[in-house]
Amino acid sequence: MSSHLGTGTETTPATPPGSSGDSTADGTGAAPADGGKLGSVFWTSLGVSALFVGWAVLFTDNLNKVTNASLNWVTATFGWAYLVVTLAILIFLVFLAFSPAGDVRLGKDSDRPEFSTLSWFAMILSAVMGIGLVSYGVAEPISHLATPPHGLAEPNTPPAAVRALQYSYFDWGLHAWAIFAVFGLAIAYSTYRKGRRTLVSQLFVPLLGDRVNGPIGKVIDVLAVFATLFGTTTSLGLGALQVNNGLGTLFGVPVNSVSQVLIIAAVTSVFTLSAVTGVSKGIKFLSQGSTLLAVALFVFMLVVGPAVFLANLYIESVGQWATDFFRMSLQGTAFGGLEWMQWWTYFMMAWWVSWGPSSASSWPVSRAAAPSAASSWAFWSCPAWCSSPGSRSSAAPLSTSTCSRAATSPSRPRPTSTARSSRPSTTFPSPG
Repeated sequence: MSSHLGTGTETTPATPPGSSGDSTADGTGAAPADGGKLGSVFWTSLGVSALFVGWAVLFTDNLNKVTNASLNWVTATFGWAYLVVTLAILIFLVFLAFSPAGDVRLGKDSDRPEFSTLSWFAMILSAVMGIGLVSYGVAEPISHLATPPHGLAEPNTPPAAVRALQYSYFDWGLHAWAIFAVFGLAIAYSTYRKGRRTLVSQLFVPLLGDRVNGPIGKVIDVLAVFATLFGTTTSLGLGALQVNNGLGTLFGVPVNSVSQVLIIAAVTSVFTLSAVTGVSKGIKFLSQGSTLLAVALFVFMLVVGPAVFLANLYIESVGQWATDFFRMSLQGTAFGGLEWMQWWTYFMMAWWVSWGPSSASSWPVSRAAAPSAASSWAFWSCPAWCSSPGSRSSAAPLSTSTCSRAATSPSRPRPTSTARSSRPSTTFPSPG
């Protein structure tokens, strides 16, 4: 095993990362705890977030104008970078999984995984993508069915259905999990192999040395917090829209901002309670429960739904996805199509990057696993929810409504053109 990876015993401190201890100057990034006091990163992040929230509340139109202009400029100028970087990360993970580094344990050599493989899968999936899959697992295929990507098929036709699932797999599949995996592996390796604190800034120790414990490291951590704030806000907003529409359809609950705020408050209370009870209790049990419900929904739809039709559609769409994989991965906007890419591919990739630091904090459950196992998860976890029959049930009117509301959510800036707001209703015939 190459020496630069270490043995897992030479830098791991006697106390857990982040606990009290003496400061070190060995470049590991370990630093003394401050007795639990809130530091400058917290207060700076809180101040910046408060300013942004105030801007949104008091000058909403101005915020929309600025964010739209920023979105258009960034995606038009650097959209290609999203494609290249994410594909490069994916290739790097393939190399990592099959290289000697893939056998390095994320912890001491004597450590063993704290959770079973199934529990680990459940926690990673639920903590990283859960609420997004609930919303987009239905909304994205329905939207692509009504407005096929890049005009590759006529709306509401069988070829459009295949293309809809193909691009849903692309948005929620390998590229998304590659971003999460590279963040998670870096955090897990830095924390459990090198004994550093669980901070994004600590990932830069090999480049910056002890400077990560100074102002440069604090800036990195503040940016990570701010990016996570946007990712979390988007997820909670889309999830609240989905739940609110569902409750409105089933029980007549008003679909308005008050209901959505109450839903967000309830969801926040639940995940805060699960977080304070620890990974091995609240998060583990909620993740396992969510996974069991998803499996039950999948089995239910196979039993009561057109199982043969679904199997054929799944195989065909996966085949189309595999055939066009590299074309989709590198399809830019040199000859048009920027608006669609803003709405979907660029938006999704930016969303995954914003969730990177937060998702990485969920990867302590990967302690004592090997990078090859974590990399493999990124490859077999193509969106099971978007692939499951339950995600494309006959509830098309609710799905289309939800997608339209999600597309016009303040959490998601609108591109310059608004032609896509008048999306046609879905009339694709039921398979019976």
